[in-house]
Amino acid sequence: MAEVNLREFLSSDMLLLALVLLAGIAGSGVARWAFGQAGFPTVGDIVYVMGYGGMVVVLWYGWIRPLDIRGPG
Repeated sequence: MAEVNLREFLSSDMLLLALVLLAGIAGSGVARWAFGQAGFPTVGDIVYVMGYGGMVVVLWYGWIRPLDIRGPG
């Protein structure tokens, strides 16, 4: 069985993906909660949608769009 050390597992692409996911999901969720607690629930909703939607766009543009997923010619 091949050994994979932590440095190989957490390559720059994997680390960047983890950071984008963390910021897009947890970051925008915490910001939404904070705005809601401060009395601005609408602003919190907008921040959450923009953060989550921005994460989806970044993931699509950076990882999914470059894939060549055509069938056999």
